[in-house]
Amino acid sequence: MDADISGMRAFVVTAEELHFGRAGARLFITQQALSKRIRRLEDALGAALFERTTRSIELTTAGRRFLPAAAEAVAAFDRAVEVVRAPGDPIRVDVYDERFTPLRLVREASERDPRLRVELSMRQGLAVALPALRRQEIDAAFGRAHDLPGPWPSELAHRLVHLEPLAAFVPEDHPLAGRTELRPADLRAGGIAMPDPAGAAEWRGYLERLAARFGAPLRFNAPAIGVRHLVEQFLAEKSAVGLGEMSIEAAGSGLRRIPIVDPVPLLPWSVVWSRRNPRPLLRSLLAQLRPARLPDPADPRSWVPDPDRAPRGVGSASSGLSGRERSGRRRG
Repeated sequence: MDADISGMRAFVVTAEELHFGRAGARLFITQQALSKRIRRLEDALGAALFERTTRSIELTTAGRRFLPAAAEAVAAFDRAVEVVRAPGDPIRVDVYDERFTPLRLVREASERDPRLRVELSMRQGLAVALPALRRQEIDAAFGRAHDLPGPWPSELAHRLVHLEPLAAFVPEDHPLAGRTELRPADLRAGGIAMPDPAGAAEWRGYLERLAARFGAPLRFNAPAIGVRHLVEQFLAEKSAVGLGEMSIEAAGSGLRRIPIVDPVPLLPWSVVWSRRNPRPLLRSLLAQLRPARLPDPADPRSWVPDPDRAPRGVGSASSGLSGRERSGRRRG
């Protein structure tokens, strides 16, 4: 058995943290998976690298000797990956869709840092973008990092960078069109009607959790092919409401945009990247995307799904509704 780069990376991160939980979170793997990688590395080397107790871990003498060489091997591997790309190549970023917040975030980042050259893609779903991220066909992607169809890839990291309020969108002759704001109870009679998210499993999960929390019926129509088709779907509704980001302009579309309050539903946008991607331009982009702060869970004025409150670095997929979200059908 030979030592491999994933085992050395696990060793280096654990040596830096001296804590399996924090090291696993940085690598997006469980403590059990981390321990297995390190044991395989120790078996390959024929030496113990850590002294483990119930309360702490420390490097052994062999571990201290091995650490500088292992860190250099990991760095050399990352440099080797980088040299296959031309230095001037733009960073490749998936912004989900032109209608949404990530496009604005990337534009603002490039305005703050003129060195950022960005090539955009729009796969319309983080679940669809993840395979391209893992193959490093793209350097970063935006989306909601929960309710995905499979386990979170261990080599990917994510950071919450924005929380965007949602609003209701209704035709100008809709029964609710004259309202200046809506509350969850206002959505229950006609329900919520949305284009089918198709491959964006994370947004389907978000909408299902929101509908459960607000106690509102949820119906999916055909997928929207562009902005005009989305507007046409919303205009066709006579009792249900459509939902969209507050930043979407409704003027001239025949739709009214109405804020939702008590609580305000917040759409969590995260940036996702591969920990194995050493590109300096990626680091520059990440430096411009500051972490967003989740609202206090005790604050009744806003709402995000329970899975999105997982500690940073916990990227496992979530499935099913929590007891609190299910009970939202009764509480409103």
